[in-house]
Amino acid sequence: MRTVDLTAAERHPLIVKTTWQVEDDTREFAARLAGQPAIGNVFIELHGDLGAGKTTFVRHLLRALGVQGRVKSPTYAVVEPYEIGGLSIWHFDFYRFSDPREWEDAGFRDLFASPGLKLAEWPEQAGGLLPLADLVLRIEAQADESRQVTITAQTAAGRELLQ
Repeated sequence: MRTVDLTAAERHPLIVKTTWQVEDDTREFAARLAGQPAIGNVFIELHGDLGAGKTTFVRHLLRALGVQGRVKSPTYAVVEPYEIGGLSIWHFDFYRFSDPREWEDAGFRDLFASPGLKLAEWPEQAGGLLPLADLVLRIEAQADESRQVTITAQTAAGRELLQ
């Protein structure tokens, strides 16, 4: 039997629940994250139905980090890389994965082992091959166009992002 030594953050994740009433709320949260020193080397999982706002959040975060030009969804490409001021950023979308082994075959293990910001939409499609996310965002679209957002910091770096 394998034992896993969990950090305090992993044993007791920090959970924040909030509502984003308008897109400015999403932009504001993304800008706050972008201003945190830890943002340069974390993994953020994004969960939510189609149209919930996962890619919108990523666009706002990348803009806040200084990414210029078009920020497109990696739905068909699976990954869109960005480089800004020495920071490597990878935006993944695993929606179209039908077999978790595709993650391994694509060489994503090496990307996740390297320094930089990793953002993954539809991480459940990678079949548990992803490392523990520092932050998990669950975005639920509401009938009134607002978004119910549950943010879980699973690591010390994740907790640092929410301070």
